[in-house]
Amino acid sequence: MARQQTSTTLAQQSTGTIAQVALYARVSTLNNQDPEMQLAELREYAGRRGWQIVEEFTDQGVSGSKESRPALNRLMSDACRRRFDAVLVWKIDRFGRSLKHLVNALAELAALGVAFISLRDNLDLSTPSGRLMFQIIGAMAEFERALIQERVRAGIRNARAKGRRLGRPRVIVDASRIASLRARGNSWSQIQAELGVSKGTAQRVFAALPKIV
Repeated sequence: MARQQTSTTLAQQSTGTIAQVALYARVSTLNNQDPEMQLAELREYAGRRGWQIVEEFTDQGVSGSKESRPALNRLMSDACRRRFDAVLVWKIDRFGRSLKHLVNALAELAALGVAFISLRDNLDLSTPSGRLMFQIIGAMAEFERALIQERVRAGIRNARAKGRRLGRPRVIVDASRIASLRARGNSWSQIQAELGVSKGTAQRVFAALPKIV
């Protein structure tokens, strides 16, 4: 369902004239890697197409799998403000952290009416062929998620077949000890520190004790 909604969003994406673009480049390490190689090709391509470069966003020394990339975060924020008509990258793996992140980010750009172009991959989501390629990428992401879910389920079945207990280990709480500490006037924070259990757990155990009439 989610993939169908994403495909619909892309199909409805504006294919108007691109006038202003943002460039994005990334290198994983600072050792002998320079984003200028990527940016030079992107500038040349933008110049040939007659596009104005609004800003160049560069993440240096940042892994592609890293959850937070300052320049990429700023780019997505500026896309929300429609500062540019398209995002231009050297290769698609410079942009996406993972297949899932790539699909979500491209869908977000499409919803904002911002085109995405990967120079070396010959991918332009403002064209019908580009949108078709995105649907294939989305299908691959869905397939990847299904494989991961199946591996998890298989692991759980295997663990259960071997008699392993799944989930958090049960915390054994001495109810009589809690009652004794409360009777001596100890606070819940003191009981928590004394027994090494959470305040909520101690309170639930205490509340379940039979009341003496």
